[in-house]
Formats: sequence, C-alpha cells, structure tokens
Amino acid sequence: MQFGRYFEEFDVGAVYKHWPGKTVTEYDDHLFCLLTMNHHPLHLDAHYAGETTDFGKNVVVGNYIYSLLLGMSVPDVSGKAIANLEVESLKHVKPTFHGDTIYGETEVLDKTPSTSKDDRGVVYVETRGYKQDGLIVCTFRRKVMVPKRSYGERRGGEQPGRPVPHE
Repeated sequence: MQFGRYFEEFDVGAVYKHWPGKTVTEYDDHLFCLLTMNHHPLHLDAHYAGETTDFGKNVVVGNYIYSLLLGMSVPDVSGKAIANLEVESLKHVKPTFHGDTIYGETEVLDKTPSTSKDDRGVVYVETRGYKQDGLIVCTFRRKVMVPKRSYGERRGGEQPGRPVPHE
C-alpha cells in the first residue's frame, strides 16, 4: 500500500478521497480540549451549551476537526513529505457535533519544482472536510514540500529505515 506520493505522482486537479471517515465522540472532543487547554464551555459544558447557545448542545472544537482532517490526508498527500511549509487558510464553515462522522478529500491546486534543490518540489493542496450528509464543515489550504523519486531512492525507497528480518 502506498504511503504518500512523490512530487512526480501529483497531478494538478487530482482529488484524493481519504478513507475511512471518523465518527467524533464526546470523549474525542473533550480529550482534545483538555490536552490543548481549551476549556471553553461551548465544548465542555452541556448545560451551558444547551441554555446559552443557538446550537443547544456542545460544538466540537474546530481545531480537532482540522487535526483530524490533516491526519486523514497523510497517506494520500504528505506521507513522504520533507516538510509542511504553511497553512495558508483555515475555515470552519459549519459546526460539528458529537456523533457526526467526518470524511475528507484533498485536491491538488498546483505544484512547483524547487528552484534551489532539484530533488523536491512544493505541492499546493486544499482539503475539504464534510459530515455524513455531505455538508462541508472545514476547509484548509496548505503547501507541502515533497521529494522527487530520486530523493526517495537515495534514502531507501518506499519504506526507508525499515529493517530486513533475519534469524
């Protein structure tokens, strides 16, 4: 199974549909909030959310959804990356709630060979996250430095660093 892509394998306009999706639980949301010290009651306090918000229930913290989508995209986009260079934009379009299932896909918007090193290039992508009903909840654009095949071959091929079993 392929993990990531070399620069030559990206085509502008290609869309990678990440699989599988992930159903967001209350536990996932609360753990992420506690790990990142985001104690806003919108995410953690069901009574507060029910009594004082337009949604009437807890909203999943947006950075968890972003992180989830970023992780989903790794096998298709950045599994061979040399570096994530920038996140150009991040939009939380609609709220996500406990029990929603998130799916993602990434479109290649552009690719540019490096001008300083001939063994790599920069891929510009947009990732879209949507719920089980297809409603888009999050989008972000980023630039990823990925190796060309020559870079990978010099460093061990498809699974660099993997030991050879022996007795």
